[in-house]
Amino acid sequence: MKILLTGANGYIGRRLKYKLLEDKSIELRLLVRDNKAISSKIDKIEIIEGSTFDTNSLKIALCGVDVAYYLIHSLASKDYEEKDRVSAKNFLDAAIFCGVKRIVYLGGLGDKDTASTHLKSRIETGEILSSNGDKINTIWFRAGVIIGSGSASFEIIRNIVQKLPIMITPKWVDTKAQPIGVDDVIEYLYQGAYVGSDNNLVVDIGAEQMSYKDMILKMGEVMGLRRFLFPVPFLSPKISSYWLTIFTPIPYNIASSLIDGLKSEVVVKNNNSEKYFNIIPKSYKESVAKALMEIESNQVISRWSDSYGEIWEKEHTKDIANAIFIDRKIVKLNGISSEDVFNSFICIGGENGWFGYDFLWNIRGFIDKLFGGYGTNRGRRDSCNLRIGDGVDFWKVIDVTENKRLLLFAQMKLPGKAWLEFVIEDDKLIQSAYFYPNGLFGRLYWYSLIPLHWLIFTNMINNIIKNSKN
Repeated sequence: MKILLTGANGYIGRRLKYKLLEDKSIELRLLVRDNKAISSKIDKIEIIEGSTFDTNSLKIALCGVDVAYYLIHSLASKDYEEKDRVSAKNFLDAAIFCGVKRIVYLGGLGDKDTASTHLKSRIETGEILSSNGDKINTIWFRAGVIIGSGSASFEIIRNIVQKLPIMITPKWVDTKAQPIGVDDVIEYLYQGAYVGSDNNLVVDIGAEQMSYKDMILKMGEVMGLRRFLFPVPFLSPKISSYWLTIFTPIPYNIASSLIDGLKSEVVVKNNNSEKYFNIIPKSYKESVAKALMEIESNQVISRWSDSYGEIWEKEHTKDIANAIFIDRKIVKLNGISSEDVFNSFICIGGENGWFGYDFLWNIRGFIDKLFGGYGTNRGRRDSCNLRIGDGVDFWKVIDVTENKRLLLFAQMKLPGKAWLEFVIEDDKLIQSAYFYPNGLFGRLYWYSLIPLHWLIFTNMINNIIKNSKN
């Protein structure tokens, strides 16, 4: 069976990729915007560069495919509703043109009449992909809250449980939902390629039904923390979104979309999961316990922010080359191996800190949060391992070359674009901060930070070398 996987760098797609690779009868092909984003090149995988908005590359990717997984969402874009519609229609048309037998899609639970804008877009995507059942078979899975290490929903609940012993909450905490563990979602998706049905299927999946309040309290029990919630009627969705933005790693635009979706129930409405699949979902507590274990043992396969922002190096090569301001520090290695130096700076950010003056980074992160950015509490997926697409606090990894280079792109709120680069070259460590300002304010921003940059970046490169010697 030849399978095309889209969204392979996303939270679900990255995990499904490994699951599909375990099946020796599958020939796997990926459609990605940039093949550099595939951190591990595997001979068994065929990679096609392109997107669902480029019909030529889409047809090349779908040619000869039996089953195509559609795991694409444009939530990062302001006009994501229209983009989602165009993307789904392009994909459906190309799949029919290429003779694909089945599309497998993962959407969200909820009723279209009461759904939020975000959930309604997911439903419309499913309707488009299912609109030609006489020409192509579509298996449309619908899941609610997905619990797994690195998922947005899990990170929100985990962070507020960790940080807030007493919570004044909005009324939405009493809304019913049906969470499901990410491992079960992956198993359903995998079996979706094989399930015996000639007709389109809508398959609602979930474990036990509970309120969001129950989720918070039960996660507290698994973590050994007792928490107290007091729902009040006067917390608006906007206030709730800012509240989540401050106390969790999720930026405002994602938090507001998720909060908007909490006004209506997201529960299972059909029994097709039992009728067509022999899967018993893990309980909520079991899924939480497994997610926490993966975090503690640095085994997080994917995170909600992996593909968020659509930022890869080749899209910014011209910008960084034309950067107006550069703060560059150069230090000789003096016999220290390039491997030791690389292993030092590759651990930057997250709980490891920024090689000094972490309080200044945290202040900048808090300011970023106030303006709807990531802040520094997004952290890292792994304490000392990075791949292209990883988030590092309010930075994004856009290039990493072992024992040679690390390039980070700033996703903080800025009057311009910024990069931070570490390069090992000719027995030297070259550390460069690049900035491309937007207008006068961008230039004033850079000049105002020159004293702090001198302090922070001088200290940073010296401590990287110092740490390399340990």
